[in-house]
Amino acid sequence: MKKIAIACDHGGYEMKMAIIAHLEERGFEYCDFGCSSTASVDYPDYALPASLAVARGECDCGILICGTGIGMSLCANKVKGIRAACCSDTFSARMTRMHNDANVLCFGARVCGLGLATDMVDLFLDTPFEGARHNARIEKVMNIEKL
Repeated sequence: MKKIAIACDHGGYEMKMAIIAHLEERGFEYCDFGCSSTASVDYPDYALPASLAVARGECDCGILICGTGIGMSLCANKVKGIRAACCSDTFSARMTRMHNDANVLCFGARVCGLGLATDMVDLFLDTPFEGARHNARIEKVMNIEKL
């Protein structure tokens, strides 16, 4: 069973708590990297430790939630070894696993409702990477040097 790193900022707190309940119902183990209320915080303070846990292999994948998902994905993708995808639909959540081998799912609590969010989480967690022709592409992405 996968161990999931989960984190949010104040904009994603309520949805994070609902997603945690959903993960518990499904029997997943998780590490909650915060935040712990709706009080205003800075998303990098929570995205970074969760992303590092995934990159270091302490967690198998991550779920990051903020108002839009964009800030969390920008921060997560700064961590070597992370392939974070900001998704707002189920097709993207499934395809980013199949073709991109994404290891962090980001989404916005102000962009999607809880039903869509839980569907995206389920697809992200349950969809395997196809490999094959996608392996070389992922290798290229992971070896891009900063310009």
